[in-house]
Amino acid sequence: MTTRRTRRAALPLVAASLALALAACGQSSEGGGKSTAKSGKGATIGIAMPTKSSERWIADGNNMAKQFHALGYKTDLQYGEDNVDQQVAQIENMITKGDDVLVIAAIDGRALSDVLRQAADQHIKVISYDRLILGSPNVDYYASFDNEKVGVLQATYIIDKLGLKSGAKSGPFTIELFAGSPDDNNTRYFFQGAMKTLQPYLDKGQLVVRSGQTRLNQVTTLRWDGATAQKRMDDLLTKSYSSDRVDAVLSPYDGMSIGILSALRSGGYGTAAKPYPVVTGQDAEVASVKSIIAGNQTQTVYKDTRALAKQAVQMADAVLNNKKPEVNDVRTYDNEKKVVPSFLLNPVSVDKTNYQAELVDSGYIKASDLK
Repeated sequence: MTTRRTRRAALPLVAASLALALAACGQSSEGGGKSTAKSGKGATIGIAMPTKSSERWIADGNNMAKQFHALGYKTDLQYGEDNVDQQVAQIENMITKGDDVLVIAAIDGRALSDVLRQAADQHIKVISYDRLILGSPNVDYYASFDNEKVGVLQATYIIDKLGLKSGAKSGPFTIELFAGSPDDNNTRYFFQGAMKTLQPYLDKGQLVVRSGQTRLNQVTTLRWDGATAQKRMDDLLTKSYSSDRVDAVLSPYDGMSIGILSALRSGGYGTAAKPYPVVTGQDAEVASVKSIIAGNQTQTVYKDTRALAKQAVQMADAVLNNKKPEVNDVRTYDNEKKVVPSFLLNPVSVDKTNYQAELVDSGYIKASDLK
């Protein structure tokens, strides 16, 4: 085990003061000051999460903090609340305090180049968490799920549920497409996987997008916001489905799916005469799993955040002990400055038939939370 080289000059006082002020909006977890160790046990890990408005990010942060503490590390856990400037200030503050490794789930993947240059100047390793940080050479490792597979699972579920894959039905069926935030690199991979799967059926006319909105830049949803998705679904129903019904909605995230279902409910869906279309999702959030059980949302993609947190913790632990972190992909994730060595986990499609086995029996969700 070796000690990191002495840190260079501190950041400018103005930037540090701003960082300290804004960081008060976040949360520390046994990591209030500079760690007594520069590497190995006792070091402090800075964890920058995007928001507490999604239960999955709370779970990610808590899972990592718990696992780091079990290994003898301190943590400095902060939530940016979907405010890019706030997250940048929080990361600057982590650098100023002397955090030894940074684990970052970026709000805006392109907004961190300057602050990561500061981290590199201080010889602080950076692990990009779930969302790939773009445009910076100072990203050392990436821990995520197979993001293109997420889109493949969602699209395949739609095709199967409509009976197209089995040949039981030939359509045409109507479908509308939603994508995630344009500033999140995962959005492109999710949509790419989904469209690769749906395109043959679109080409044959078995699936029809009545709105005509099929390009990524037409269907993104800033910050993955459910209210934004609800408004767009309202508009789609008004403009394209006044005399027709929508049979499926590709939704990439549970929080958006809840908003989409609200719009559908307002449009008269959810009755015996007019049942809900197939609606996908992602993250297996409790509200959406309850919706699936109730027969509203149809599917979600389960990504075990405990396993992802464990992978990020193992990466940081290896870095701090002069070991090479385990990776299983060194070709896919090009952040425009470098191909970032990555470890990708497998997502799982979940619906009413397997939520018990996948989510409850595994301990991911308590049965009592679904009542």
